[in-house]
Amino acid sequence: MRRLPLLAAAALLIGATPAHAAPEPFRVEGLPRGGFLTIREAPDPDSAPVETIPVGRRLLGFGCTNDTPSGNTWCRVKFGRSVGWARRRYLTPD
Repeated sequence: MRRLPLLAAAALLIGATPAHAAPEPFRVEGLPRGGFLTIREAPDPDSAPVETIPVGRRLLGFGCTNDTPSGNTWCRVKFGRSVGWARRRYLTPD
């Protein structure tokens, strides 16, 4: 039953992003050479990982929010078929 509150919180956070945000292309940057960015199920570093993306690869962003438990800015992203949340500090407009 603990999952239900987590899912409700995730739904609220997803609603915090622009409803019709146009996709924006980004490139993964700001990590060590050969590193990876982990996208997560929710905008929280303790959330389950969805996918890892190598530095330099492109992905699409669908809006960002800093209304998160950590106060950090996270963006809703898509890489291939994977959709999740990534820290904004590692995304550079492409």
